[in-house]
Amino acid sequence: MSELEQKLKQATSLAGKGKVSRRDFIQLAMLAGFTAAAGNAMFVKAVRAEPKKGGSARFGLAHGATTDTLDPVGYPDTFTQCAFWGALSNSLTEVDAKGNVVPDLAESYEPSDGAKKWAFKLRKGATFHDGKTVTPDDVVASFRHHMGADSKSAAKSLLDPIADIKADGPETVIFTLKDGSADFPYLVSDYHIPIMPVKDGKSDWQSGVRTGPFVLEKFEPGVSAKFKRNPNYFKSNQPYLDEVEFIAITDVAARTNALTTGDVDWIGRADLKTLELLKRNPNVEILELSGYGHYVLPMNTTMAPFDNNDVRTAIKYAINREEIQKKIFLDHATVANDNPIAKAVKYSIDPEPKYKYDPDKAKFHLKKAGYETLKVDLSVADAAFAGAVDAGVLIKETAAKCGIDINVVREAEDAYWDNVWLKKPWCASYWSGRPTCDWAFSIAYAKDAAWNETYWKNPRFNELLIQARAELDDAKRAAMYGEMQQLVHDDGGTIVLVFNNFVTANSKKLAHGDVAPNWENDGLKIAERWWLA
Repeated sequence: MSELEQKLKQATSLAGKGKVSRRDFIQLAMLAGFTAAAGNAMFVKAVRAEPKKGGSARFGLAHGATTDTLDPVGYPDTFTQCAFWGALSNSLTEVDAKGNVVPDLAESYEPSDGAKKWAFKLRKGATFHDGKTVTPDDVVASFRHHMGADSKSAAKSLLDPIADIKADGPETVIFTLKDGSADFPYLVSDYHIPIMPVKDGKSDWQSGVRTGPFVLEKFEPGVSAKFKRNPNYFKSNQPYLDEVEFIAITDVAARTNALTTGDVDWIGRADLKTLELLKRNPNVEILELSGYGHYVLPMNTTMAPFDNNDVRTAIKYAINREEIQKKIFLDHATVANDNPIAKAVKYSIDPEPKYKYDPDKAKFHLKKAGYETLKVDLSVADAAFAGAVDAGVLIKETAAKCGIDINVVREAEDAYWDNVWLKKPWCASYWSGRPTCDWAFSIAYAKDAAWNETYWKNPRFNELLIQARAELDDAKRAAMYGEMQQLVHDDGGTIVLVFNNFVTANSKKLAHGDVAPNWENDGLKIAERWWLA
């Protein structure tokens, strides 16, 4: 390395710390043989790469409803998830940008007894926003908030493997499971399970006092949530921002306009139809990631006609997924095959047969179910996923050639998750996905899961779910999860249209490091992880 190159490397490091001016940097780059434009680009990259503290940011989210609350038994969409988990709270563990589970509020965790027991040691000095030290009793109460016969929590099925939880001294919590589970540290990172302070023997979720990087200042359901930096956060280098606000902007055109006018600094679920125009804006950065997320059309398998698997199969063959992927998602997605486990997840398989558009097969299964023609309602709203309404219209057109008359019901965006999802027989939905088979299946496909949106109860599947969780032989475990994916594909009520890319847009005044693809919006932790450039 030449002397000039060495000086340029040092200047790059100093630029990131704000100790070299743009002019001096560009002059040095030109001496090293770069053009002024290249030198400027190098300077901007160096400045953005180094996290800085201070400032505020406003995030425009695609969700938010007047029915939203601070109670983590629900947290149905990205508004509550980003605001009240990612910004306000911590779980025992978290998933990093590489998909690995790492300690969060826990300092460490160790298995024993064939992974039937897990000991989690809490971080020293971790406190709630009111200054109270986090104790094992808080952890026990936070988990029990989701457990019990009367629980309506979406995490209830996820925590069903737990036989007992108890405190072991001032810093340790012991989980005893019904069977071994190598994936248990992943499960406790779920956004439904923030650690909350115990009050009168129960978790105090109403106060909004948590452990996270930000403290709640104001919350208007369906409108916005404002936060300020937690000065006593246990991660001394985070957060970077002083203040953040999450704003509910469910209309995609309104979100886009809010970004271009500077009313917000970032938007989730950017409009794919106008993405090319947005890319031309020199002040805007587009971020696109492929992860585990998928868009689905769940059928309630307990209600006619969806209680007949031949009807479900006929509908699966009546959908032209390739056309939807190209026309609705504009190649920002991958065609799926009614398996919710992404290819990047360990033990994933690609089931056969492929559900491609085939009117003859659709009519065959329809006739086998006892129908010459069929009329059904499909409830959709872009609150489920951007493009859901347009996808419904395309499905109506292709299904008509198969003898299936689909009445596309455009539902209200507000409170879609309260009034339509889990209530209407066939509707649109989405999943951010999960990095393990057990996690994905436990929360959405297990027979008693609160978010089993198809109400599907397959005895063999549920038997395998318990067996695979405890199986330590990798080959046997792979076979079990493979069979489970095939069962969901063959018999389940979930139509997985596509694995969607996460597409967001932000002002270039915001910067970030490696972005986690496990959930939307940097693993839902955008407030903690991003900074002002």
